Amino acid sequence: MTAALASGVQGRHARIIADLMERDRLLTRYGLLLLALFPIALLLQPIDPRLLAGGVDPWVKPAKFLLSLGLFALTTAWLTGYIAPDARSTPMLRANRLLIVGAATFELIYICLQAALGQESHFNRGTPVHAALYALMGIGATLLVAAMLPIALQLLRRPAAGLRPIFVFAVAAGLVLTFVLGGGLGLYMGAQTSHAVGIEGQGLPLFGWNRLGGDLRVAHFLGIHAQQAIPLLGLLVRDLDGRTGWTLLIGGIALYVAITLASFAQALSVLPALAM
Repeated sequence: MTAALASGVQGRHARIIADLMERDRLLTRYGLLLLALFPIALLLQPIDPRLLAGGVDPWVKPAKFLLSLGLFALTTAWLTGYIAPDARSTPMLRANRLLIVGAATFELIYICLQAALGQESHFNRGTPVHAALYALMGIGATLLVAAMLPIALQLLRRPAAGLRPIFVFAVAAGLVLTFVLGGGLGLYMGAQTSHAVGIEGQGLPLFGWNRLGGDLRVAHFLGIHAQQAIPLLGLLVRDLDGRTGWTLLIGGIALYVAITLASFAQALSVLPALAM
């Protein structure tokens, strides 16, 4: 029974990967590579005795970014599959894929290099070189979310056959909001001296969000994950009758934007997202 269950799970995983490869081979391979490297960053944490400012292990950030960018690449590959097959290989989208891989790779190399040196990668402007590399990393992060716009545009122009208009709109809206919210809030955060607002300490488990004061990462997190949240909402409402489905979708998008902006305002007010 256990062997049959394991075989069934492996079969489902294989089908998902095969589907992803058909949708976007480059981004799927890249995302899987980053997820394969993620455990290495986890294993380095108990081995490396050094700590950064605030008592944070230097390999925490590489682990977070390998996981986050791996999921980002795989989600982008999946959503690209909603574009008509013959419209996925336009010069614009081919260049877009290379942009995503290049920007993410630069960011990861710098983050991992700084971890190996026992130095901060983010908000590190201590020398002209660090300031320049941090600025370049910010540009790369902006390009990553900006890469969602050509995908949204091509999806609206040439959706795959059989997709309901409400779902196409939801996917495109999620991609646009990833740029607007994730990119905009990320740019604001990157221009500060820290992600924390006010007193910093006692980070939330797993996420590390500040529980003593405000934390700009919460709103940025919500903005970036509009890439998954809004298409999922579209999936939930796509089979409802026209007016009901569209009302729930637009209302859900408005609520998501409101929650994201409210968490940003909360951080600026020096209030923790989750109190002790």
